[in-house]
Amino acid sequence: MSSFDPHWCRQHFPALARQHEGHSAVFLDGPAGSQVPRGVIEAISQYLVDCNANHGGVFVTSMESDALLERAHHAVADLLGSSDPGTVFFGQNMTSLTFAFSRALARTWQAGDEVIVTRLDHDANVTPWVLAARDAGATVHQVGFRHDDCTLQLDEFARVLSPRTRLVAVGCASNAVGTINPVQEIITQAHAVGAQVFLDAVHYAPHASIDVTAWDCDYLACSAYKFFGPHIGILYGKRPLLESLPAYKVRPAPDDLPGRWMTGTQSHEGIAGVLAAIDYLSALGRHLNPTASTRREALTSVFDAIQRYERGLGAYLLEELARIPDVRIWGITDPQRLHQRVPTVAITHAQRSSQEVATALARQGIFVWAGNFYALTLTETLGLEPDGLVRLGLLHYNTRAEVERLLDALHGL
Repeated sequence: MSSFDPHWCRQHFPALARQHEGHSAVFLDGPAGSQVPRGVIEAISQYLVDCNANHGGVFVTSMESDALLERAHHAVADLLGSSDPGTVFFGQNMTSLTFAFSRALARTWQAGDEVIVTRLDHDANVTPWVLAARDAGATVHQVGFRHDDCTLQLDEFARVLSPRTRLVAVGCASNAVGTINPVQEIITQAHAVGAQVFLDAVHYAPHASIDVTAWDCDYLACSAYKFFGPHIGILYGKRPLLESLPAYKVRPAPDDLPGRWMTGTQSHEGIAGVLAAIDYLSALGRHLNPTASTRREALTSVFDAIQRYERGLGAYLLEELARIPDVRIWGITDPQRLHQRVPTVAITHAQRSSQEVATALARQGIFVWAGNFYALTLTETLGLEPDGLVRLGLLHYNTRAEVERLLDALHGL
C-alpha cells in the first residue's frame, strides 16, 4: 500500500487554494462542513446540464437521471457497508431525516416504554427522540459522560437499559470533543434486551470506515457535506424495519424501498455530488491500494490510511496545545488512547472568550468555530455556556504546516 500524501489530496480541492491577507487559508472548520473536491463541483454542474429531470419519465433525460440516482444508492451502500442499496435513502439533512423518522418510530411506542439518549450527542440525535417520546408517553433517560475525558458513562447506560427500552440513540463520534463511542458494545447490550439502536455517524463519517452490517445497528444517519460532498442527508435502516414502519409521506408503497422513505422530489444534482464524493474517496483508496478489487475494499483502504494520518497529526496538535499557557483541552488527551477519538479538538482559553479566540484566528486566515455546535447538553454539563468552546477540526487534507500556523497564532494570543 502506498503512503498517504495529503498534498495529493489537496490538489483535488480548489477551495484550499484560497488566500487571506497574502497567506493560504487554513480550513479547520471541517466539523461544520468539509470542503469538496473538484469532481463534486463538476458532477453537480454536469447533472444540471445533461440530465436535469424528475423521476420516472420515459424520455432520455429522466432515464439517465434515474440511472445516476441508482448508482448513488449503490455507492452509499458501499460506503456504509450495506449489501442492499434499497436500505439507504436521501433527504434534506440529517436533522430533518431524524425528525421525520422519529415520528414513524414513535408510532410503535406507548406509555411505559423508554428511550435512551446521551449528553454527549449533537442535539439532532437528542431532541427528535425527546419530542417523539413525549408524544408517545414514553420516558427518556439521558446518559451522562465523564468530565475529565468526555467519554460516556457506560455503567450509567447499563443501569438505565432495560426490557422497557425501545430505542437507544447515540453518536458514533462527538462533533464537539471528538470522542469515539463504543457503538459495537452499546448495540450488543441494547439488542440483548430487545431495544433498537439509532446511530448518528455524521461526525464519524469523514474519519473512519462505517460498517452497518458488522455493527448490526438498526438505523444510521450521516450527512454528505461532512465527508466532502454537498448538503444532503443520508439514512440507513434494516430492510424489514423500513418495510414495516409507518412512513409519513404521500401514499407510501410498502415494497418501494428506498422510495418509501423519500418525500417529494429530491435534490438530484446534490445526490450526483454525493456519488462524486464517494468516487473521490474510492479513487484515493485505489491510489493507496491498487489491488483493491471493489469499491468497498477501496473505501476501507482509504479510511484505514486516513485514520493513521489524522491520528498522527492530531497527536502532534494535542501535544503542542498542552504547552500553551491558558489553553485547556477538553476530551481525551492521553497519547495511548488516541484510537478512542477523532482529530476534532475542543479548547478554551483562560484569558479570552471562545469567540475572541476564533475571531483572532480568523484575522490570520485560520478558520475555526466557536460555540456549542449544537452539542448543547455537553457544554451545559461542563458549565461552559454561554461562551462554549473553540473547535479545531482536522481532516485528511490538513497538513502539519497548517497545524504549526495555528499553534503560532495561539501562542501569539
